[in-house]
Amino acid sequence: MDQGPRQNDFRDQRLANMAKLKEMGYSPFGAAFERTGRLAEITASFEEGKAVRIAGRMVSRREMGKSVFAHLQDGTARFQVYFKKDVIGEPAFEAFKYLDLGDHVGIEGELFVTKTGEKSVKALRWTLLGKALLPMPEKWHGLHDVELRHRYRYLDLIANPESRALFDKRIAMVRAIRAFLAERGFVEVETPMMQPMAGGAAATPFKTHYNALGVDMFLRIAPELYLKRLLVGGFDKVFELNRNFRNEGLDRSHNPEFTMLEIYEAFGDVRSMMRLVQELITHVATTVCGTLKIGEGAAAVDLTAPWRTVTYREIIEEVAGKDWYGLDPAAARARAESLDLAIAPEWTPIEVTHEVYEKVAEKSLVNPTFVTRFPAELIPLAKPCEDDPSVVDVFELVILGKEIAPAYSELNDPIEQRKRFEAQAGGDPSKVDEDFLLALEHGMPPAGGMGVGIDRLVMVLTGVEAIRDVILFPQLKPKGA
Repeated sequence: MDQGPRQNDFRDQRLANMAKLKEMGYSPFGAAFERTGRLAEITASFEEGKAVRIAGRMVSRREMGKSVFAHLQDGTARFQVYFKKDVIGEPAFEAFKYLDLGDHVGIEGELFVTKTGEKSVKALRWTLLGKALLPMPEKWHGLHDVELRHRYRYLDLIANPESRALFDKRIAMVRAIRAFLAERGFVEVETPMMQPMAGGAAATPFKTHYNALGVDMFLRIAPELYLKRLLVGGFDKVFELNRNFRNEGLDRSHNPEFTMLEIYEAFGDVRSMMRLVQELITHVATTVCGTLKIGEGAAAVDLTAPWRTVTYREIIEEVAGKDWYGLDPAAARARAESLDLAIAPEWTPIEVTHEVYEKVAEKSLVNPTFVTRFPAELIPLAKPCEDDPSVVDVFELVILGKEIAPAYSELNDPIEQRKRFEAQAGGDPSKVDEDFLLALEHGMPPAGGMGVGIDRLVMVLTGVEAIRDVILFPQLKPKGA
């Protein structure tokens, strides 16, 4: 944050106050302070006359002659503290005047209720636990600049209760997801985040170098191929909830570092994943949000069953015309451009169609929709449909125009998998994951697999429109860039 003259004036005054407190015997950065409980717990178990020890950041102060009312705030709540000169003693009362808003303070005292009915602590002793050398934002009225809220998230959490509430919800959602899967027999595992090959998805990886081995490595774009190795090894119901990294664009629904849940179930398929994800999301919505009706107006989502199922071909025809698949390439390009799409001249018909899907069809889907039967060329890790090998047995779950969860009937044929890898590699054998193919040669059971974008799911369930608002520390441009 910029340190202008006014900011420096504030800091200088706080340094002077700190020096004065040192003279009076107070250590400005304190020590451990055992609490009776957090402030929300003190409020919930309030009992007048009870002795307590509380601690928090001082966020308000009101002086009234020989007494002072202040509020402390911790990560759970705010609570009022009452200081009286003839109770805490003149030296401690005088020293209290040198505290600044934002300082962390520990209080020993007794619970009581003020004449206005506010639950409070009557201070008997106080101690300084942590001096704040810079003031809090906008005198606690809120940090409103969006860029500052993302760049200085710690100030956003202090100043904006709604931000803290949002991240508390995210934490509760992740906890509910883990509990839901554990109750159904899934085990949580960890696979490498630094890999010799970037596989499991089509994306540009971040590249690094492993000095000890003298080899280039990649931050993973997906954990899929390692989780499938575990299916080969006998783990039949596994999941991983961790970070993926993709060296691509930043926008309202993409961050280069993002949280992904990947689930694999041996002897299942895309239909078992369809049931699982609907149960999972409705469970999280009910448990954390208390409702299956999320948002209002154009952003309103109804998670009540049944969820719509539509094929890829059907949704393309809905938005691009019933005759889309009968158009010649030039006519298809012209039709796509009439939908305000920029079509590169080298794109194949499949790429043109998929641009229509991603930029038009997908955006049109508000309530939960399973889009099924994608072209086989787009998804090389899925089984072909038995009735038509040109499409694969998959779905993409779309909510509010966002892809939330792709799922496959996983390809477990090593011969067919090799063909697809080689076609994807474009004749470069170094891009074929031989180690994964070797694992498949040892036999992988039929399985259903699914990825759930946690950041996007939180966006949907909280009504937030930008992914940066649901990530504590999103990637940002360097200051001044």
